[in-house]
Amino acid sequence: MALDTGTEALAKLAEEHVDHRFKGLPPDAYGLTVAELAGQRRNLFTGGFTTPVLALSAERLAHNLALMETYSARHGLAFAPHGKTSMAPRLFHRQLEHGAWGITLAVPHQVRVARAFGVRRIFLANELVDAAALRWIAAEQDADPDFRLIAYVDSVRGVELMDAALAGAVRPLDVVVELAAGEGARTGARTEAECAAVADAVTAAPGLRLVGVAGYEGEVPDAGPERVRAYLRRLVALAAGLDGRGRFADTGEIVVSAGGSAWFDAVADVFAELPALSRPVLKLLRSGAYVSHDDGHYRELTPFNRVPEEGALEPAFRLWSQVVSRPAPGQAFTNAGKRDAAYDLHLPFAQVIRRDGAERPATGVEVTGLSDQHAWLRTAPEADVEVGDWVGMGLSHPCTSFDKWQLIPVAEADGTVVEYIRTFF
Repeated sequence: MALDTGTEALAKLAEEHVDHRFKGLPPDAYGLTVAELAGQRRNLFTGGFTTPVLALSAERLAHNLALMETYSARHGLAFAPHGKTSMAPRLFHRQLEHGAWGITLAVPHQVRVARAFGVRRIFLANELVDAAALRWIAAEQDADPDFRLIAYVDSVRGVELMDAALAGAVRPLDVVVELAAGEGARTGARTEAECAAVADAVTAAPGLRLVGVAGYEGEVPDAGPERVRAYLRRLVALAAGLDGRGRFADTGEIVVSAGGSAWFDAVADVFAELPALSRPVLKLLRSGAYVSHDDGHYRELTPFNRVPEEGALEPAFRLWSQVVSRPAPGQAFTNAGKRDAAYDLHLPFAQVIRRDGAERPATGVEVTGLSDQHAWLRTAPEADVEVGDWVGMGLSHPCTSFDKWQLIPVAEADGTVVEYIRTFF
């Protein structure tokens, strides 16, 4: 599927009608198309939006996209940001416009979404053994010479299942051997010897083509700078070893891939040490949470904390809810809960209060718990909180923030909503 077809699919998203599927949007916008609503440039606070409503900052989104483009180029890295973070085709295309090589995904459904919107290069960070999905991918490859998918392999059994499902495909499926980050880590072959056996199995499988190695340093046990770099050096050495054995003879470039959102500085450093191989090397970074960043987990872990001279990501999400109960001096409740806010890593953070058009810091206000549709607030004596106030909350973990909202307004600093981001989970 060509990218221009993807552009057409994006245009059709703008033709969707605003209705009951989409939380937080103005009731009087019912029946408008998304494009028509965006064209009205309504204000998030005075334009009829209902609480709770999740919004992205237009300025911070643009900043983050540009920063990672610059960072990747500076360090000689290709970039395939993990699309499972947002599952938002409009953001996929903005990432591609900002120099991304392609999009990383995890499961077949996500690949189908990306293909429906014309993404030509996909890195599948998983071993795929579903026969129906493999046959569909083979058909996509055979029908579109511009489409390329690279998938993990981490077992001889997986190679056998993949090869059997791909029988009859015109083009082989490109695969990379996944090296586990250590004992007790997630997926991946545990030892270099096991990786070599998997590579040998791929070489003997006509439906597959070995193009490189990959791993995820975020799974290193007791991760710290030295442990992470030691694992990444094993990954680089694995690529060199397999190359020395002639295992990449059928490819024009060798893929070496790693990079979550917590250690991409280490990836950049170690990949810079990669020795010359028999073919050009595609050093592929996959960090995905950067696009929105957050106010919790990734704010604490971002590598830019270690290398501030390289820049800084900015948290782009804010969840707005309204105080609906103030039953006691030290307690208040808003109308956003687990159905609206990420809570798997940290609870939301109360940041600002809006009343009568004025915004001020949420001094003395803390989110202490979430019910399905309520946030529990503890309020200190100095907290000025009344029923009806809007509470702006920061969130932790972008991946579980995006997946609770199907259509997300993007607002400029003054509250003007300039576009809407459609997600597909």
